[in-house]
Amino acid sequence: MSSMLASIRQQKLSVLRSRALTVGVIGFGRFGQFIGEKFTKYGNVIGTSLSDYTKAANDMGAKFIPLSDLESFVMEDELDVIVVAVSIVSFEDVIKDLVPHLEKRIREKGAGSCPLIVDVASVKEHARNVMLKHLPEECDILCAHPMFGPDSAKHGWHGQAFVYERTRIDKVLLDPSTHRSIHHYSDESSDESESEFLDDAGVSHGVHENSEEHVAGMDRMERFLSIWEEEGCNMISMSCKEHDEFTANSQFITHLMGRILGAQGLKATPIDTKGFQNVLKLVKTTHADSFDLFYGLYKFNRNSMEIIKDLKKAMDDVVGKLLEKEGKNSSIL
Repeated sequence: MSSMLASIRQQKLSVLRSRALTVGVIGFGRFGQFIGEKFTKYGNVIGTSLSDYTKAANDMGAKFIPLSDLESFVMEDELDVIVVAVSIVSFEDVIKDLVPHLEKRIREKGAGSCPLIVDVASVKEHARNVMLKHLPEECDILCAHPMFGPDSAKHGWHGQAFVYERTRIDKVLLDPSTHRSIHHYSDESSDESESEFLDDAGVSHGVHENSEEHVAGMDRMERFLSIWEEEGCNMISMSCKEHDEFTANSQFITHLMGRILGAQGLKATPIDTKGFQNVLKLVKTTHADSFDLFYGLYKFNRNSMEIIKDLKKAMDDVVGKLLEKEGKNSSIL
C-alpha cells in the first residue's frame, strides 16, 4: 500500500509540474514571501502588497505588482490562484477591493477565467463567510490555514499541519461534514474515497458525475493542495467551524497567555529553571506576531470570549484554593 501511495504522489507531482500553476499572493510581506518562495518551485508567482517588495520577488524568481495597480494583478492572463495573505483585521476590506476587478476579468475573459481564491487566515469561519458574501459566484473558494510560519517552519514544512476546507467549486457549495479528504501524506495505508459535494438542492454527487467545469475546478484546487502535500505537510481536511473551535482552545489561549505574561514584564535571571525559560520563550514567540493577529484571533473567533471567561474562572478557582489553605476569604482580592 505504501508503494502505491508513493506512486500516486509521484503522479500528482508530475501533473503539477507539467501544468504549472500561476499563483498570485496578496500581502507579500514576511509570510507572503515565506509561502511564495515555495510556490516558485512548482509554478509562477506574482506578489502584490502596499510596500514595495520588487527586489524580494526578483530574488526568488517571482513577479511583483504594486497593490495600487490591483487591476493589473487580477487581469494577468495565466492567473490560476489568488492567495489572500493579509491580516484578518483587514481581510474583508481586501476582498471587497478585489471584487470589481474579478468581475471585470469574468466579463472580459469569461466565467472560467476566475481564479481560485484561497485564504490563509488564522480564523476560518469569518474568512469563509466574507468570501461567500462578497466574491462572485464564479470564484472557487478554498479556506486554508497553515499551522506554521517563517519561524516555526524555517527548516522546512515536513510534518507541519495544513488545515483546509474545500468550500466552493463551480458555484457548488461543498458540505464539509461529508466532503472527505483525498489528500494523504503518510506511508501508512489509508482509504481514499471519491469526494462528494452537495448541489444547491442538497443532492450529493460524486466528482465523476459532474460537468467538465466541476472537474476543471476540482483539478485546479487539488493541484494547489498538492504543493503543500509535496512539501510534506500533514494535510488535515476540516470544516471552518471545527477549526475555530479547536484553535480557540490552542492558538488563541497560547497567544492570550503569552500576552498576559509579557504584560508582567518577565525577564531572564541567572538562575532560571527550564520551565521559566519555556515561559520566556512563549512570551517572545507570541510577541513576535503582530497585535493585529492577536486581536483578530479574539474578535473574529466566536469561541474566544468563552476561553477568556474560562481562564478567569480557573484563575479565581486556583487562587481561591490558595487562600482557603491559609484560612482566608477570596473576596479580599
